[in-house]
Amino acid sequence: MYKIFFILLLLFFVSSSYGQYVSGVTVPDKSKPVVSDPLDIQSRCAKSISAATLRDHLRILASDSLQGRETGQKGMEMASDYISNYIYNLGLKGLFNSTAFQQNIAFTYSKWADTDIYVNKERFRHLWDYLALPDKNESQKAIITNEVMFLGYGIDDPKYSDYKNVDVKDKVILINRGEPLKKDSTSYITDAKSLSEWSNQDMEKKLILAKERGVKLVLIIENDIKKLLELNRKKLLGSFMELGNTKDKKLVYPNNVYISSTVAKAIIGTYEKKILKARKKMSKGKPMNVVMSTDMVINLFKGATLLEGKNVIGLIEGKSKKDEYVIVSAHYDHLGKKGDEIFNGADDNGSGSSTLMELAKAFQQAVLEGSQPERSVVFIWFCGEEKGLLGSEYYTQNPPFPLNQTMVDINIDMVGRIDEKYAGNPDYIYLIGSDRLSSDLHKISEDVNQKYVQMTLDYTYNSEDDPNKFYYRSDHYNFAKNGIPAIFYFNGTHSDYHQTTDDVEKINFEAMEKRGKLIFHTIWELANRAEKIRVDGIFK
Repeated sequence: MYKIFFILLLLFFVSSSYGQYVSGVTVPDKSKPVVSDPLDIQSRCAKSISAATLRDHLRILASDSLQGRETGQKGMEMASDYISNYIYNLGLKGLFNSTAFQQNIAFTYSKWADTDIYVNKERFRHLWDYLALPDKNESQKAIITNEVMFLGYGIDDPKYSDYKNVDVKDKVILINRGEPLKKDSTSYITDAKSLSEWSNQDMEKKLILAKERGVKLVLIIENDIKKLLELNRKKLLGSFMELGNTKDKKLVYPNNVYISSTVAKAIIGTYEKKILKARKKMSKGKPMNVVMSTDMVINLFKGATLLEGKNVIGLIEGKSKKDEYVIVSAHYDHLGKKGDEIFNGADDNGSGSSTLMELAKAFQQAVLEGSQPERSVVFIWFCGEEKGLLGSEYYTQNPPFPLNQTMVDINIDMVGRIDEKYAGNPDYIYLIGSDRLSSDLHKISEDVNQKYVQMTLDYTYNSEDDPNKFYYRSDHYNFAKNGIPAIFYFNGTHSDYHQTTDDVEKINFEAMEKRGKLIFHTIWELANRAEKIRVDGIFK
């Protein structure tokens, strides 16, 4: 077994030398004894993390009475109060050395209330014939025009400009994606096969330019509406949540809509020959616009509600290095209710939230026994994770504890289940991100596991080629993108993910307890080691 362990470590260091993130599996050497000394404060406090107490917390957090803990809703408020009262009773400090444990966050919750397109009195439907992204449009009840200008590619470049000598103020324009190309597929703008920034798929540059020129509405001809819908499904099919009060936010874009070829043909109508002539000229690098007499009405009316979310934050102040911070995080929000169905989110992420409560208790026990950590440990339960990592984004934009003095984030998101790969061996955990910014962090994690817990550490989802991209999908990411090393603990996927069936009865509390102990020992080492961990990786 030791040989296997040594070979895996060797493979890690070899792969690291070629700039690849570790993506294998570390099997501990179980011939060596696990350190478990009842006289040792670290071991004693770790033992306070129990399956029974984890179950007690999770039965509350994932109960029907909390209505799925959706950000901005009553159930989330109840969950935040439960967690806040718990850490208050433990004796943790709140924000700015107070007993206030909640960081309030304003969110704007918006969705399309009314959106239709009428072309010459023919109605076209949203999500079928056209798409309008709510975060890229201001709310307007009706845009009415009897004229649409075909403006080629909507480009203004020294080598090719659709805007030259053209007045577009308060106009509705129709444009194509991409840029003009020669017969050999060479770009007129780059003079090469490579395309210019005007061909960027998100249309940002073209839309900002149109706004600067005073355009009222941009219609973008989209050849694959279905694909665009799949890429933006979450924004388009549900409500869209943003940080802050954005109800009256002024955008850097004009209102803009992606239309199918069906809608484009209806707009063009009898101007088809002129459009074909214009496109032929553009293929020769000569812009040409076409003004079309077309009656068109579009509604882009958004319903917007201002909501409040809360990050729950508790502090255990450090002894000798109290201005250096170890962050331990988990999100406590979930999907809420859809009709009468409740998404309780026992694993996602009641499991991480409950584990974080037990970790806070274990560290506070150490404090009460006279073993205050050298560095400050900050426990954070984030809201808004399911809405796009918004709670952690707000925290990193408005940090109560300075980011430049934050050493690491330990993030816990789904640690209560066993995935299909480990159905017969629940003694495992997936680690994501441990080696991406700090080789010290990775080594500490491995050493602590070997010494105290001896679980199988699986780095499959840490691979740069992981198609799931889990590294970018939980709250640690907002720390990592600020250059702060992070580990994300994860049990893997299962069929109950984001379903009403993610309930307490399916949680493996014994596995959850052991994972909690691994995380506790890792935090203990990070909070008490003499030197800060080195940041020797580059964020990607």
